[in-house]
Amino acid sequence: MLSPAFLSQLRKLLPDHCVLHAREDLVPFESDGLSAYRNTPDVVALPENESQVAAILRLCHANQVSVVARGAGTGLAAGALPVDGAVLLVLSKLNQIRHIDPLARTATVQPGVRNLAISEAAAVHGLYYAPDPSSQIACSIGGNVAENSGGVHCLKYGLTVHNILKLRAWTIDGQLLEIGSDTLDSPGYDLLALMTGSEGMLAVITEVTVKLLPRPQRAQVVLAAFDDVAKAGAAVGNIIAAGVIPAGLEMMDRLAIQAAEAFVHAGYPLDCEALLLCEVDGVNEEVSDDIFTVHEVLAASGAVEIHTAESEEQRLHFWAGRKAAFPAVGRLAPDYYCMDGTIPRAQLPQVLRRISEMSLEFGLAVANVFHAGDGNLHPLILFDANQPGELHQAEAFGSKILELCVEVGGTITGEHGVGLEKINQMCAQFATPELTRFHEVKAAFDPDTLLNPGKAVPELHRCAEWGAMHIHGGQLPHPELPRF
Repeated sequence: MLSPAFLSQLRKLLPDHCVLHAREDLVPFESDGLSAYRNTPDVVALPENESQVAAILRLCHANQVSVVARGAGTGLAAGALPVDGAVLLVLSKLNQIRHIDPLARTATVQPGVRNLAISEAAAVHGLYYAPDPSSQIACSIGGNVAENSGGVHCLKYGLTVHNILKLRAWTIDGQLLEIGSDTLDSPGYDLLALMTGSEGMLAVITEVTVKLLPRPQRAQVVLAAFDDVAKAGAAVGNIIAAGVIPAGLEMMDRLAIQAAEAFVHAGYPLDCEALLLCEVDGVNEEVSDDIFTVHEVLAASGAVEIHTAESEEQRLHFWAGRKAAFPAVGRLAPDYYCMDGTIPRAQLPQVLRRISEMSLEFGLAVANVFHAGDGNLHPLILFDANQPGELHQAEAFGSKILELCVEVGGTITGEHGVGLEKINQMCAQFATPELTRFHEVKAAFDPDTLLNPGKAVPELHRCAEWGAMHIHGGQLPHPELPRF
């Protein structure tokens, strides 16, 4: 619990309405996104400017109080889960677009600016911001940087780390860091890449300069249906092997298709086992050539139906189903557990078959929705939290999927981060020397481990315990946290 003296000092730094302490005001912040974990924060601080952020951090450092930074709360790995005895630092009020430079093709924004708002503001200049998570209508750019978020169009244009130039961030002791530059390169270590994906463990970001791209002359999407998930998985590699780098290459299986079609009415065929959405963009001639090649490859890969969007309206309609797939799957079961792992594209058919087998083993259905071109899987494990043991079963199933990703040469995350939910699987991904280096990097920025403690990088003793339990078929849960 935070002391009355500390809370009194905190209130002096912010207007009254920017410090939340009553339980009814705190409950909305007890979890993020689709996390199964809940923990009510002790206090929520909502700074309105950068100076207030720095002052809060200095106060917390002086009193050795932990800080958990939170953006829009759309995260999917419990990365912004409140910690007991900590300040939940919510940055949603820092939501100004500072400057758009159409000549340099950059936008400088505060962390609370929504992802989609950047493209909306840049549209008048014929520009847009490429990374487009499915939650882009709500997720904030600060959280995108913290998790190195991806999206439908990141196969061609890269993740967040490839689309930012500069950050302003504050250390736990209130020192300003200006990382990166307005140029494509800067001297010294690449701290910009280090900070991107650091999950709020190194510093608190208060400003981001992003790259903007010109709107392509033409974009067109092809929808292909398959009677076998493995064939669809193989088609992904075949398209890229043919020399086409799609702007987006997405895949959905039968369950996800049915849910999305019932929700959005995107025009998806319902009698197939999987579909691919392949979008190509560029100048007219390039798109025409690539569309022809994609059609040939899809037909040779066993597609039973192939449709090309005939208008911009139909293109957006095809994508609307994919963008709404996560909420749509909520129609299939009372709850679902969203996983995020990445594998080499060549392993897609094998991994999808194994997930199907594990679905039978665990007795839980799975809807697969993912960025196929990146090999970034999003299996959605369906369960009912009201049924005793089903949440534990879903977590165990999810753990096996992540470990399978590691076994085939992949990783336990692609864009959702590690947070708390995947911290055990970090022990499968990394050995002691790598984890030790991670802790040393953390200590260089935050020696007292006050920023987002207990997340992303496990303590070595935790991995030892997890390894011992894992050998015997056990699981290291989070018994200190309430569920659903």
